[in-house]
Amino acid sequence: MTTMNVPFVDLKTQYLAIKEEVLPGVHKVFEKCNFILGEEVANFENDFAKFIGTKYAVGVATGTDALHLSVRALGIGPGDEVIVPANTFIATPLGVTLTGATPVPCDVEEKNFLIDINQIEKRITKKTKAIIPVHLYGRMLNMDSLKALADKYNLQIIEDVAQAHGAELDGKKAGTVGRTGCFSFFPGKNLGAYGDGGMVTTNEKELYDNLISIRNYGSPKKYYHPIIGLNSRLDTVQAVVLGVKLKRLNDYNQRRFNAAVKYNNVLEGIGDVVIPQIPEKGSHVFHLYVIRTKHRDAL
Repeated sequence: MTTMNVPFVDLKTQYLAIKEEVLPGVHKVFEKCNFILGEEVANFENDFAKFIGTKYAVGVATGTDALHLSVRALGIGPGDEVIVPANTFIATPLGVTLTGATPVPCDVEEKNFLIDINQIEKRITKKTKAIIPVHLYGRMLNMDSLKALADKYNLQIIEDVAQAHGAELDGKKAGTVGRTGCFSFFPGKNLGAYGDGGMVTTNEKELYDNLISIRNYGSPKKYYHPIIGLNSRLDTVQAVVLGVKLKRLNDYNQRRFNAAVKYNNVLEGIGDVVIPQIPEKGSHVFHLYVIRTKHRDAL
């Protein structure tokens, strides 16, 4: 039997397809030497906000920082609790613990791997301040149901959209329903940089201004630091790369969706393999195609 090695992600092929547009943009940054918060960052923030459908977007250093800064900007800290899905990458609870607050795990639905909204209520206490839903593997959670629950208990929603750039459900894109949406631009993401990067989206001007300050040493203007902040800024070079890719993101997502449909067609009924659900087009952008089996190691 002939075997072939299929790479988990092929960034080289993607780069070769766009390098004629990426390299001139990067060269301009080098010529201007505006490496930190150059105009390209603001341009990309505006384009990304428009693409997602929010009023504002704030470029930060990583997706983890996007979560951390969001929790901080909402005034959550020591003594507070934030409900998170039990099945997620460590960055989700880290965004909470870095503020001194406590993440409270909630189980997920077996059919779609997303937080089980029906189980959230049992985990709400007097200390609960927020819920962080994760649109895991690229599938968007039913945010209308979650928002109804959050409103009932006066809880904040911070969306973790690190794996679901462009996912949409019921006319709303992931990252537009919560007080903030938190994105990662790790190279392997649907929209990936050539290094680290992240973004926070919001529709609230006061929250936007707060995030702008926190990401830059707590400074709304140079050498004025009324709050304690961080050094967490999206690099200008990465903004150029991401701007080029953003124009192609819908196409990238469509190709991922088409691949998932093809995989399901050929894997259905094989052994004990449980294939992922294919929901309506657009609500799942298939950052990952995840199957289940009781014989994982052997497989």
